Amino acid sequence: MANSVAKIVRTDRELEVPAVDAGLRADGHELVLLPDGISESDLVDASRDAVLLLMCYTPVTRRVIEAAEKLKGIVKYGVGIDAIDIDAARSRGIPVANVPEYAEETVAEGAFALMVALAKKLKPLQRAMDSRGWVWPTSAWLASDLAGKTVGIVGLGRIGTSFARMAAGFRMRVLAYDPYVKGTEKDLRAMLAECDFVSVHCVLNAQTRGLIGEAELGAMKRSAYLINVSRGAIVDEIALLKALKEHRIAGAALDVYSQEPLARQGHPLSALYAMDNVILMPHLTFYTHEAMARLEAETLERCREVIAGRPLTVKSRDPRLRAQTRGVRYDG
Repeated sequence: MANSVAKIVRTDRELEVPAVDAGLRADGHELVLLPDGISESDLVDASRDAVLLLMCYTPVTRRVIEAAEKLKGIVKYGVGIDAIDIDAARSRGIPVANVPEYAEETVAEGAFALMVALAKKLKPLQRAMDSRGWVWPTSAWLASDLAGKTVGIVGLGRIGTSFARMAAGFRMRVLAYDPYVKGTEKDLRAMLAECDFVSVHCVLNAQTRGLIGEAELGAMKRSAYLINVSRGAIVDEIALLKALKEHRIAGAALDVYSQEPLARQGHPLSALYAMDNVILMPHLTFYTHEAMARLEAETLERCREVIAGRPLTVKSRDPRLRAQTRGVRYDG
């Protein structure tokens, strides 16, 4: 296969990875780029004779996997794998890999920047400067220090660990909840009750879906802020919207949503746009020059492994990927 032309399908073409596209084409392969939001049926049709499927956000369902008769591998050019039916791939012996390390510092920096912005009221201050030209130091603009405050980290993996190190550098008290990490807090709600800021960094799976629900939000201080740069569905977003409307927490900063893209109208979370105490990002905390260079280089390596018929390198510690027994090699 290394010397033959392979058909490669890449979904989510709106996310530009020019080095990947150019590299695969330079290797002589046929590259098909598909848009975000493509239907399952259209993805099935496009992937029937594909050797490799590259995806970022588009769901790769059992139907897609079972219809792709020539498929030799699935590469997620990113971290989260919740949109891939891993069981279906494993049953067919199709290896799956992601790129887990390219943006761990980058996303942690993004989450930390959002925490700073919430503490310093940067969003309402900027809005006021844009509309009025100036504001005076009245009580409405009183911000908060980070030093001495308590931040709770939900999920102490690579990104959560990086975030913890940054927070400690600002002399914050750091707590963490992660059932898979020894020495972390055992009671999530009890931890949340102590926190001035809560930052979500766990993966999305059956155990973490809706992990931050109405009861957990109710355990938080009214003066506390929630930050989520992981996956929208980890938080019960309707419960969060209700808590924000009722001023039961001080505010939130979000980079991820269960339904993406977010929209000013017709979206379950459209009301967030009008809230001065809510900062909204378009799922871009990972998006820096440096992180994208790392992502593209490693994605291209994984693609060439699949096309050459070599074992696909899995660097993730996610048990769903670690359960694979065929067509993979583990690194780390």
